[in-house]
Amino acid sequence: MANVAIITARGGSKRIPKKNIKDFCGRPIIAYSIEAALKSELFDEVMVSTDSEEIAAVAKKYGAAVPFMRSKTTSDDYAATADVLREVLDCYEENGCTFETMCCIYPTAPFVTGQKLIAAHTAFAASGVEMLEPVVPFSYPPQRSFSLQDGALVYNWPEYVRTRSQDLETWYHDAGQFYFYRVAAFRRSMEESGKQGGYSLHCVPFILDEMEVQDIDQPTDWLLAEAKYRLLVELGRIPSM
Repeated sequence: MANVAIITARGGSKRIPKKNIKDFCGRPIIAYSIEAALKSELFDEVMVSTDSEEIAAVAKKYGAAVPFMRSKTTSDDYAATADVLREVLDCYEENGCTFETMCCIYPTAPFVTGQKLIAAHTAFAASGVEMLEPVVPFSYPPQRSFSLQDGALVYNWPEYVRTRSQDLETWYHDAGQFYFYRVAAFRRSMEESGKQGGYSLHCVPFILDEMEVQDIDQPTDWLLAEAKYRLLVELGRIPSM
């Protein structure tokens, strides 16, 4: 097999209970990631890595494979995503199945679509690099950020205090949606840098619009994500499910 989509969906979310299968605009949120991967037709296998039988049942209902359950080692609060990906690759290899590329997709990424995955994969394949990561520009220049020191605000970079915003370099952060890897390079990176995972790899960005990105860690984030999603559907920027 050439390509695998791995959707990482651990159970036991504390801040948002049952976060990975919670209703999002009428469907379990993980369904959006599964459907995007399937509709892209990029992958020989679309699988969910989980330690939860409930999540596994939902994943199968929406068309994903759950060929094995996640181990206890990669199910605690300290397990890194890279550890989960390595475990999945190892389990497949033990059953005689290897992949050339993989795409890690988060289960709480309702703004991912099949078309977006296709566009990202096209850029990934054309570049010949080892990793592609979706990013989004910071909405406010981080060069103007503060730290607290003894209760007082202190500029982190005072040299930029008088620089016009439009003259500051654009900085980006992880969009928290999906990542494409070349499997051989990922494995080499894991051997060289441990839990660092893909970040010793040659990585290129896939730049997203801020409207299509929302970190979902708190209940208020969930409400913002649903509001954004409904607006994007209304504007025709993502398909209605």
